[in-house]
Amino acid sequence: MEPVRAEPTAGACEDAGVPRTGAPRRPRIVVVGSINLDLVARCERLPRPGETVGGATLSRFPGGKGANQAVACARLGAEVTLIGAVGRDVLASEALVGLVEAGVELRLEEVDAPTGVALVAIDSTGETAIVVSPGANAALRVAELPPHDAVLCQLEVPDEAVLGAWELCEGLFCLNAAPARPLSVDADLTVVNRHELESLARRDGLVALTLGEEGALVLDDGEEIARATPPRVQAVDGTAAGDAFTACLVVSLLEGRKLDESLARACAAGALAASRLGAQPSLPTADEVDALVP
Repeated sequence: MEPVRAEPTAGACEDAGVPRTGAPRRPRIVVVGSINLDLVARCERLPRPGETVGGATLSRFPGGKGANQAVACARLGAEVTLIGAVGRDVLASEALVGLVEAGVELRLEEVDAPTGVALVAIDSTGETAIVVSPGANAALRVAELPPHDAVLCQLEVPDEAVLGAWELCEGLFCLNAAPARPLSVDADLTVVNRHELESLARRDGLVALTLGEEGALVLDDGEEIARATPPRVQAVDGTAAGDAFTACLVVSLLEGRKLDESLARACAAGALAASRLGAQPSLPTADEVDALVP
């Protein structure tokens, strides 16, 4: 039998097809996702297979797609709860610093596995190559959710955690299907890039497709219904650009903004994140986003 989840509590956002849930001015968002410590090496160019590139500088930042999106939603004005997992090790507190500073409520499992780590290489143009060791994230499961207007998931945690969150969701369910793999979840909103689109098990419903410097578009049952381009910025680090985009799109829709405006704000948020070093330090506030949107 296929899993079934509770239906959203109200109709649909105007012209977007996204269920509206009677959200207050500050949307309540539950993020179910990964928590990592990012080890970031900046180098002139990325190595080819089998090649060693020297002269890099090393930095450490709190990261993980779940944690990044939780911090982003909070900076954009939402009330955020993150459900995640960390290890009983010295890396955990360092990985949680950004979440605590952003005021995110934490509902954490501490497990007998190392806290997740991402190895990130960034070249002089802002291009990245990332390898993730999930560690504690692989143990995450979801048994209950606090009250919410939306649930936001990514794929740096097991299928069981995403499916559990989907089944328990009583509002908008958004899936950022990254890293790409097939998963049969009937999301209200799915966010992907070009490569991730090819791995979607379902392409019906609302799909936001990010196109890098070209911006983003939204498809409704495969038909384009909105498109936006990002402001011009100097790319520094694209690590959390997709996380900023996803968070801003969800928050904007929950605030009752029209789809065109929501998509333009999301593109601006992604561009701002790409113009700064580090995952969570790069995530913009609502005021910074609105200053870039005409």
